[in-house]
Amino acid sequence: MGKIHLEGMEFFAYHGHYHEEQIIGAKFLVDLELEYNTSIAEHDDHLRDAVNYQEVYLIVKKEMEQKSHLLENVAHRVLNAVRKAFPLVSSMTVKISKINPSVGGKVRQVSCTLTQ
Repeated sequence: MGKIHLEGMEFFAYHGHYHEEQIIGAKFLVDLELEYNTSIAEHDDHLRDAVNYQEVYLIVKKEMEQKSHLLENVAHRVLNAVRKAFPLVSSMTVKISKINPSVGGKVRQVSCTLTQ
């Protein structure tokens, strides 16, 4: 078993419960960890037997472009979309962080982590 990590993917998106958040937008960071059996790719050195992280990035980007009220919803959609595209993935964890959330005080980021 092995893992692929996509760390620090940056997006500007319009997720948030409040109307203003869906108009003004915010910066988000996404970290994704994918675990799968890497033994075939380790030996044959072919992308067809591995998780193509460029395709994974494009999946995450597409999901981040769709407005949501909750980070939990975005994270769930990311996991489902990646699972559909890469059924060989046995487990995955996504962390989505909203940078400088408007909570009435200084907070660097708020994050949601889901595992599937």
